[in-house]
Amino acid sequence: MDLVYLDNNATTQPADPVVEAIRHAQEEFWANPSSVHRFGQSARQKIELARASVATLLGTHPRQIVFTSGGTESNNLAIHGILNNATPGTPGSPGTLITSRIEHSAIREPAEAFGKIGNTVWLPVGTGGLIDPQAITDTILANADAAGPVLVSIQWANNETGTIQPIRAIVDAVEIARKQIAESQHGRSRIYLHVDACQAVGKLPVNLGELAIDLLTLSAHKFHGPKGVGALYIRRNLRLHRHIHGGPQELSRRGGTENSASIIGLGVAADLAKSFLEDHDQLTHLTALRDKFEASILAAVPGSVVNSPDDRGDRLWNTINIAFPGLEAEAILMGLSEKGVCASAGAACSSGSLDPSPVLLAMGVPEPQAHGSIRLSLGRATTQAQLDHALKIIPDVVRRLGLAMPSP
Repeated sequence: MDLVYLDNNATTQPADPVVEAIRHAQEEFWANPSSVHRFGQSARQKIELARASVATLLGTHPRQIVFTSGGTESNNLAIHGILNNATPGTPGSPGTLITSRIEHSAIREPAEAFGKIGNTVWLPVGTGGLIDPQAITDTILANADAAGPVLVSIQWANNETGTIQPIRAIVDAVEIARKQIAESQHGRSRIYLHVDACQAVGKLPVNLGELAIDLLTLSAHKFHGPKGVGALYIRRNLRLHRHIHGGPQELSRRGGTENSASIIGLGVAADLAKSFLEDHDQLTHLTALRDKFEASILAAVPGSVVNSPDDRGDRLWNTINIAFPGLEAEAILMGLSEKGVCASAGAACSSGSLDPSPVLLAMGVPEPQAHGSIRLSLGRATTQAQLDHALKIIPDVVRRLGLAMPSP
């Protein structure tokens, strides 16, 4: 067994039907989809079929889907589109962004930048990385009299720990704040909820017809689609200012010629994800694989601990964030890589940093524990044999590093 890939939260292998669809699109549907001739309109038709597939996966209407270059752009479009584009000459603040320190850097960094021109409020993070919905209501009400809109941005499922936020309760919390503000007859009611669902879509059922979410982000390569393409769901009749100008594409929400082949691949990945989520036996099987693998590591490595939500929370079926206190995650990952096991130390876009994960620190994980934490994330094709092989390697790598550490 040459390779055990346990880094599926960083990216997933494109599914064979996705690769074939992209290849075919590059050969047959390469015309500009904005062209009026039949050749261009054949590409347009394929894009709209993909849009319908994504909408079906999310339980919404195709016209609410805007294609982007991926999760980072979608997150930035949601934030800048609501907060950073006040009408020139209009007095008042750009608004308030309410978010948390456990978000992906594609939210944290724009939030920090926005805080220099507007008002960024960081929510408290509970044990295990859960956000208290009541804190969201209270924070909205505390900022209700300020100028400009309020945008709440919360990640559905955390990319490092797999912690699943109580999204329905969070939606209700935002609605409670809206109603209280409306009933008070002062303040403002321009309150929006954005959900970064890059790690949730394709792994969890999502039905936007049942949730009052204004904006939702997804990325194709997180569920066996291609890199460089994603989407932003935008609630009907929501006014969102574009921040990429240059053409009327995507209903004038995002300028630029569409990446037809990748969008077509995203559509195929969405169809495959819908079929996967309807296979409850497969989901149960993969969850059991994860649980058994996690328990085996904990038993094989004394002192190891899982960074996970408490009894009030839940985790993605595929994610393990496990700490080996006293060791350095980078050294563990290098040792695993030499033995053919692929893992990571949190967000892939943060690899190379020697600092402990800001997500784990925000959760209250002690720094020595955070330094020694790695993420193991399964995929739809992960097998028991692969995990058994990894289980032979992980304890050995950890033990060797422990023996090599100098005595205190």
